[in-house]
Amino acid sequence: MGKKKPRPRRSFTPEFKAEIIELCRRADRSIGQVAGDFELTETAVRSWVRQAEVDAGERDRLTSSEREELAALRRENRRLREDVDILKRATAFFATETR
Repeated sequence: MGKKKPRPRRSFTPEFKAEIIELCRRADRSIGQVAGDFELTETAVRSWVRQAEVDAGERDRLTSSEREELAALRRENRRLREDVDILKRATAFFATETR
């Protein structure tokens, strides 16, 4: 038996996600049914619904904008740490050269 090939990662527009979330919130169909109808994974749909609840203030977690800001701050922090590391090495190099 061969292994099943993983499905390529797909991306969806915010409008499409909002439509799927609205279908799930109406409560006439379950998340599993909505996911099956649109050939989506149930896990992905659940995470979209959960994040929409966070963004609406219904759950207590990081909102989408807070997540984006956190990611940007982490990138900047990483870049600044690299800059400091380079400057430390340069300082050590020039300190040994001037003796």
